[in-house]
Amino acid sequence: MANVVVITGGGSGMGFETAKFMPKDKIIVLSGRTVSKLENAVNILTELGFTAYAHACDTSDRASVRALAEYAASLGTVKNVINAAGMSPNMAGGEKLLRVNALGTVYVNQEFSKVMSAGSVICDISSNSAYSLPGFLTKLAGKNYKYAETDEAKFLAGLLKFAKLAKTDYQKAGFAYALSKNFVCWYARKCAFEYGKRGIRVVSLSPGLIATDMGKLEEKEGGYLIPLSAEERMGRPEELGYAIATVADERNGYLAGVDVLVDGGSTNGKEFKK
Repeated sequence: MANVVVITGGGSGMGFETAKFMPKDKIIVLSGRTVSKLENAVNILTELGFTAYAHACDTSDRASVRALAEYAASLGTVKNVINAAGMSPNMAGGEKLLRVNALGTVYVNQEFSKVMSAGSVICDISSNSAYSLPGFLTKLAGKNYKYAETDEAKFLAGLLKFAKLAKTDYQKAGFAYALSKNFVCWYARKCAFEYGKRGIRVVSLSPGLIATDMGKLEEKEGGYLIPLSAEERMGRPEELGYAIATVADERNGYLAGVDVLVDGGSTNGKEFKK
């Protein structure tokens, strides 16, 4: 039976670049909200010698994620799941960001873990924004994380309460985005110890500012990170694609329950670049 790789947010950007680094003996399923974008990505992968399929999915909708998991399982053994779907502050308001980035991660991990077995991997894509908020704020906000699985309304209200502390609409969205990505890191750790008993490895990866369409959309506000990076540049999509593919490779079997920070050093640059 063929092994299957599922990449949410796979129609472009880091998700699509990740697909190019996958072994060609695996079936690749790209998902996203825009079918035309997915079909174009599948055509490119097919020309490169991959076996690839497109499947529309809204990760903020559990039923849609469940349908994607069932479809992937019908093609073979689901070996690698890379949850790269997400939205940034210039794309949506606080609640939408939390639904897509945070609750979407819950749905992907829960629904796919039902069709995965020992030796498989889930890689949740976060952001170095997860590290941007003061520790005391993330600690306070983090008390709401546990409700993501049991009371979504309480989870959303608890985090939006903190996001509303910001002044402008963009800052409120940015606050919610940072919390959503901090949650992704936390939830991946939680799942690593829950699913690890069944041999399913879970890890998260946090990119910095990357020269994708989404990254360029945030360049004006996030550009301060560029001089803080070791090489003083944005990351290239193919660099992140390779990093994600490596982290999500099932052969990397002892990498679990941690976040892999791939941001060119910009988070640590706050300390070393003065």
